[in-house]
Amino acid sequence: QWQLVESGGGLVQPGGSLRLSCTASGFTLKDRYAIGWFRQAPGKEREAVSCISTNGRTINYADSVQGRFTISRDNAKNTVDLQMNRLKPEDTAVYYCASFVANILSTKSLCPMRVSDYGRWGQGTQVTVSS
Repeated sequence: QWQLVESGGGLVQPGGSLRLSCTASGFTLKDRYAIGWFRQAPGKEREAVSCISTNGRTINYADSVQGRFTISRDNAKNTVDLQMNRLKPEDTAVYYCASFVANILSTKSLCPMRVSDYGRWGQGTQVTVSS
């Protein structure tokens, strides 16, 4: 059975850093899976934070995190990380990773920034930025 598990969340002060990891099991990310990071705060819609294509050569970031967050993947370890720097209170949310099946015949982006395009989701990890 497939599984996506996020880790690395926690409580951090404003201006601090956290590194989130997404570990896949039961399927091989390097085969054809792009990975997106999403977040959702209470009372707000789930939003895309960043995504990375199967080979890591296409990357997208939300404007709100551009320059502060960095996404990377290690296909040998079947993991995708999100390095979060200079964190702000408004970054507080549950963070999710999710997979998207890349298809050469698809008209979609190799890592779309749309919640509805992703099929497999992790359980989420809480990130709280507060003094």
